[in-house]
Amino acid sequence: MTLHTAILRSPLVHRVGQIFVNSATRPRRFSKFYHLRRLKTLLPAPQTSCCIHTTTAQQTREASRTGFDDYEAGRRDFHLEVPEHFNFANVIDDWAKKEKTKERADNPALWWIDDHGNQLQWNFQQLAEYSRKVANVLQSSCGLRHGDRAVVILPRVPEWWLVNIACLRAGCVVLSPGTTQLMPKDILHRLHMSGAKCIIADDIIAERVDQVSAQCPDLKVKLLVSETGQTRDGWLDYRQLYREASQHHEVAKTLSAEPMQLFFTSGTTGAPKMAEHTHASYGLGHIITGRYWLDLTSNDMVWNMSDTGWAKSAYSNLFGPWVQGACVFIHHTPKFDPVETLKVLSRVPISTMCTPPTAYRMMIQNDLSQYDLSRLEHVVSAGEPLNPEVMSEWKAGTGLTIREGYGQSETCLACGMFRCLDVRPGSMGKPAPGYDLRVIDDKCQELEPGKEGDLAIKVKPHPPVGLFTRYLDDPERTAGAFREDYYVMGDRGLRDEDGYLWFVGRADDVILSAGYRIGPFEVESALIEHPAVAESAVVSSPDPIRGQVVKAFIILSPSYQGVSQREELIKDIQEHVKKTTAPYKYPRQIEFVDELPKTVSGKIRRVELRTKEWDKTS
Repeated sequence: MTLHTAILRSPLVHRVGQIFVNSATRPRRFSKFYHLRRLKTLLPAPQTSCCIHTTTAQQTREASRTGFDDYEAGRRDFHLEVPEHFNFANVIDDWAKKEKTKERADNPALWWIDDHGNQLQWNFQQLAEYSRKVANVLQSSCGLRHGDRAVVILPRVPEWWLVNIACLRAGCVVLSPGTTQLMPKDILHRLHMSGAKCIIADDIIAERVDQVSAQCPDLKVKLLVSETGQTRDGWLDYRQLYREASQHHEVAKTLSAEPMQLFFTSGTTGAPKMAEHTHASYGLGHIITGRYWLDLTSNDMVWNMSDTGWAKSAYSNLFGPWVQGACVFIHHTPKFDPVETLKVLSRVPISTMCTPPTAYRMMIQNDLSQYDLSRLEHVVSAGEPLNPEVMSEWKAGTGLTIREGYGQSETCLACGMFRCLDVRPGSMGKPAPGYDLRVIDDKCQELEPGKEGDLAIKVKPHPPVGLFTRYLDDPERTAGAFREDYYVMGDRGLRDEDGYLWFVGRADDVILSAGYRIGPFEVESALIEHPAVAESAVVSSPDPIRGQVVKAFIILSPSYQGVSQREELIKDIQEHVKKTTAPYKYPRQIEFVDELPKTVSGKIRRVELRTKEWDKTS
């Protein structure tokens, strides 16, 4: 019995369905240095051998594919075995072996397209082979050793997946420091905090790195993954080294409990924290994500629209799907386009889609009946609460129910509206298998139904497999996240009489905008560098499309208080923030004020400003 099948053994049995590929869409073999192929059109419409649904198959579309049909029984019978040693790269290799022995169908593992008509399809055998070559690049050429840290900042290009798997093979800790929108100051902070030995980046990020790398004594190696084929002084050339690398590599023997990945996560005060995950917590913990929430089998294709670098990409673009042997679909595009998204869904046999509420809000602005979404079986949402009205309109247009999920960078999927549950619009669902998620008060007493409190995960006698271990090098913040027997998630919620959980809001001031987590401190730090800003406070403001947007209340410096062209000043401040920190954080709304509400000790009362903002629309 393989390690993979031993880990996945449970009373739930996969139901084998139809295979979604046909002769026109089978993965191609690529040369030793993989390449893209050019298409005249985006993709051909699937033929009849694809997974086609008839008009009487609506109930089947809504049914679980993995056999998770009874919530209570599934939670009761759930058991996740954690061996002493585990490395997710072995899961990739195991699926590659299954392909060779025909235990897995001839489906892609990664199906990637871009806006220029390029397409790439790899199966698990190719993923295994190519990632072994990259692992040799990291160890032989970059000099990385077991336990070294490597920062990876790449867009949604195929190399992102190869580099992540290669880092696991080599036993390096992979850092996911955030979006490719990070500015030099953001990158500098992350390199300082992590003490990373290596950074792997594309042309755009490399230019930003070079502005600050001299201030990073721990950074020894810079590896350039160029989309243009250019080289850069001081950087190793990934493509040249890849061509020369051996395809033979032994997976590092890593302990399940040793660090594997670090995620930077925003807070209300201070800089982003580094949440540390082990080989078990993400490599095994996302069985819950892939099998129970995304409900994937090896015959499925999932499209998760998260950018790389975010924990959500690890959730549903890597660990969750590939632990199940499913295909990950990626559309590499610079900006979300709802019409183009619907066209892709009409042409590609995608069975599962995961996207933030903002995308659903934008898609329902179109006539959904004009698109063939019959191959889509399961749609989920995460990143921020979803409006019941949006769920209703999507259901009316597609026949599919959007099911919400809830988790953090510090966890795997902790709560979800699983397919075996009756949907209650606006609810996050029920606790995931393996998670004892409760609503507690300040004294750690569980609250009765209908009472608002802190959402918390019980960690004693044993924490769930998917929980982070600590905030790296920050024992104070780590201790502050745990209260007696609980990890307190920083969110407020309530539980109804039937055990469904409802999200109320952030216990702190973190802003959730279009799926992005934005800490007010980071925006305020950028604002204060503008000469016009004497003081500022940043809060969320309601928005019909993004859910929330960043709003800044600003006290002007004396020399700017007489400025009459306020609109021009607002634009100038906004552009300044875009250049100072990641552009998605900029304040879309700015209001100039004479004073800010503060506590007796002088702390800004953001809660007061936020309450006034939200009361305007209530």
